[in-house]
Amino acid sequence: MARNDSSRRWYLFDYGNVVSTSPTPEDWEQLAEATGVANLQASTSTYWQHRHAYDAGALTSDEYWSLVCGQRVGAVRSGWLDILDDNQWSHPNLETLDVLEDLDARGERLALLSNMPAAMVSQFIDAPWTSLFQRLFFSSSLRLVKPSPAIFHHVLTELAVEPDLVTFVDDSPANVAAALSLGIDARLFAPSSDLSRLLSAPAAAERPFPRA
Repeated sequence: MARNDSSRRWYLFDYGNVVSTSPTPEDWEQLAEATGVANLQASTSTYWQHRHAYDAGALTSDEYWSLVCGQRVGAVRSGWLDILDDNQWSHPNLETLDVLEDLDARGERLALLSNMPAAMVSQFIDAPWTSLFQRLFFSSSLRLVKPSPAIFHHVLTELAVEPDLVTFVDDSPANVAAALSLGIDARLFAPSSDLSRLLSAPAAAERPFPRA
């Protein structure tokens, strides 16, 4: 007898630094040259200060890049900056893709939950890797951003599954903590992580919270 879909596990993955690798120093240098702003990769830079609002769909590309650059940026230049930004987040983590393909071949249910601005979504939506996921959730479309509990509640409702039947993989300790607080089996991913081993580790309730 086939299992009821509501009793089957979902594997929910973040995109940046999980499916993709981090931007290279050369990527950041190219974006810095185009914006005229140095050290954009720093957590205190204007790139990150306004990223939450951009990921949430609260800012247009023109508005976001104007804030990053500290001066008005028109549609043509902001479109170019979006392309550079898309490119630097498009480097695939090949080891992650191998694991995803294996999970897909086994018939597991895969979903993506990413904080991602609309301009980037439009570029990535038809990328080959998206075919591995049955459901795609993007912050800019939902107007919700991790680690808000609301975005996880939305995903759980859409997947029609209980929290303990979702294994969530993310590189942000804050996002992992938020998911754990809702009863989701959340796993903290790092560049050195062996994803297969991470997924086969004991459930969250049976192991200590991972340190950053």
